[in-house]
Amino acid sequence: MQAAHKEHLYKLLVIGDLGVGKTSIIKRYVHQNFSSHYRATIGVDFALKVLHWDPETVVRLQLWDIAGQERFGNMTRVYYREAMGAFIVFDVTRPATFEAVTKWKNDLDSKLSLPNGKPVSVVLLANKCDQGKDVLTNNGLKMDQFCKEHGFVGWFETSAKENINIDEASRCLVKHILANECDLMESIEPDVVKPHLTSPKIVSCSSCAKSYRPQFWRATVLEGQRLPCYFLLGFGHGL
Repeated sequence: MQAAHKEHLYKLLVIGDLGVGKTSIIKRYVHQNFSSHYRATIGVDFALKVLHWDPETVVRLQLWDIAGQERFGNMTRVYYREAMGAFIVFDVTRPATFEAVTKWKNDLDSKLSLPNGKPVSVVLLANKCDQGKDVLTNNGLKMDQFCKEHGFVGWFETSAKENINIDEASRCLVKHILANECDLMESIEPDVVKPHLTSPKIVSCSSCAKSYRPQFWRATVLEGQRLPCYFLLGFGHGL
């Protein structure tokens, strides 16, 4: 008997200061190409990546590329809504972008959480490691401690230009998202009617029914296809 085929669609955020390489990381991950001439993202951009996670599971990642200046605006709460995970990116050649990491993480945690109240999984990306200025990350123990103190599930030195650790970072994040989803499903109490054995009547109550909305969705969007903004801003509603 053939095993049931499972599909998941997760919304992922890619956030961090202006010019840290967020768009380059997404282009490398989704389209396997790199250009040094990307223009700064205005507002938010989107891409879709399909992963064949295992023989029975397909994972579709909807990547939201959020402009670096958006942390100072009022739209991030809308952009963050119903995301299941995030990458926070900084540029190893610009220490100020690392100093902004905690501000991005605090902004994310204040506006987004899982249905059980826990924070979403976040991976820290130390980007542009190919440029050799790794003063910020040459002490792995300090970086590990920083991630532990600020609630990151992991960190990776990455390079969109040389395609270093992009896939590995994504698999790390998806692994934690899948684990979180399993925890969410296990925390849902099944709707079971337990009759009182000493009562001559079996009493049922229609108000006992509970509704649960899984934190994954199905879509028929082709990999790498740009999606209209009006559809994505309503992501998770009416699908």
